[in-house]
Amino acid sequence: MANIKKLFEPTDMTVGTPWKSIAVFSIPMLIGNIAQQLYNTVDSIVVGHYVGDNALAAVGSASPLLNMLLVLFVGISSGVGIMVAQYFGAKAREELSNTIGTCITVTAITSLMLMLAAPPIIRPILQMLNTPDTIIGACTSYLVIMMYGIAGMAYYNILSGILRGMGDSFSALIYLLVATVINIGLDLLFVAKFHMGVAGVALATAIAQGISSVLCMWKLMHMRETFDLGIKELRMTKHHVVQIVELGLPSGLTQAIFSSAMIVMQSLTNSFGEMFIAANVIVMRVDGFAMMPNFSFGTAMTTYSGQNVGAKKMDRVMLGAKQGTLMSVGCSAVITSIILLFGKHLMGVFTTTTELVDLSMRMMRILAVGYIAMGVTQSLSGTMRGAGDTVTPMWISLCTTILIRVPIAYGISFLTRTAELPYGRWECIPISLLLSWVMGAVLTTIFYRRGKWKSKALS
Repeated sequence: MANIKKLFEPTDMTVGTPWKSIAVFSIPMLIGNIAQQLYNTVDSIVVGHYVGDNALAAVGSASPLLNMLLVLFVGISSGVGIMVAQYFGAKAREELSNTIGTCITVTAITSLMLMLAAPPIIRPILQMLNTPDTIIGACTSYLVIMMYGIAGMAYYNILSGILRGMGDSFSALIYLLVATVINIGLDLLFVAKFHMGVAGVALATAIAQGISSVLCMWKLMHMRETFDLGIKELRMTKHHVVQIVELGLPSGLTQAIFSSAMIVMQSLTNSFGEMFIAANVIVMRVDGFAMMPNFSFGTAMTTYSGQNVGAKKMDRVMLGAKQGTLMSVGCSAVITSIILLFGKHLMGVFTTTTELVDLSMRMMRILAVGYIAMGVTQSLSGTMRGAGDTVTPMWISLCTTILIRVPIAYGISFLTRTAELPYGRWECIPISLLLSWVMGAVLTTIFYRRGKWKSKALS
């Protein structure tokens, strides 16, 4: 019983064998990422089977814009996660308490702002992106409902990030699993039984994430032995808001850059028609599973690095970075091999359209090697972010996205245009993504080895 209870407690990653600490932390993260991916996957499966391929395309077309609207929370989550890890590692209780309280208040304010501002502009933006008339109505409904439920999504991601910053990845996992089960049940209820279509999928996700955020808040309210959380701590302090902005802004900008590029790429994707849009949605869903080890180890390395930098154990940070990267690359190689071997069966879960399955599989074969490259990028970027250097990963993302991915995609599209293919070949989309991933791994390795990130710790 004591061992089970220990799973739900903060974990000090400044002691013990580095790779074991990273692995123990990463396993719940990996399971949690699988559960989180199930949100999107179940949505797509239910919509694809009970509504149709156009509805599947609508959910996929909504994703880039949704991600763009969430950049504020990506920044807050990243900045607070780094601060929590470093203050927890340094055993600075007052700073830790004020950081968490300020974060909760900032999230409430930004959620309200987005809830009021975003819904009226969604349809005009979708029209600007050349979203096909056959799916624009469903896209709009999906995004408007998600915006009205934005507080639940924001608080879950940010509060679970706080828990992980203190080394507690297990509690966040349990709450996510609960929400996933609720999401699946509501998907089937709203879409299969009540025939609410894409709107039902959005409503199910918003309710499930709202419940998970309440569970995370309940957990934090019962961690008084680690930090304080009262009216005093909930008051925003200039010092902590500035730190959140300084650390989180680059990560938020990184997400904004990526989301902006995705929106630009979505316009190109839309030009290839509903069949390609639907295939791209399927690939993105499978892509989510292929990326899970990378994101899990990347987050683990941010927490591990942050705690050890806070404890001033830089040699331990370097050793952990090497071991974490090797584990990430190994896991990515295994999962990528499985996808290549059994990919058609995975694609067939989403649709019974043979042409759609074949097209999706051709895209996935082009992307395969890139997942291994992303294992390097995520682990080393996570190490640098944990140390407080969120600017370098931002510039790398800017370079690979704006200077490599978008120009290559549109360049290939332009050069391959023919009378039969007025927009060029669809391969421009996955090829440009693959090249940006590989170059990202190269640049991240170079800047990690230069070592300037070591001097960015919070004072």
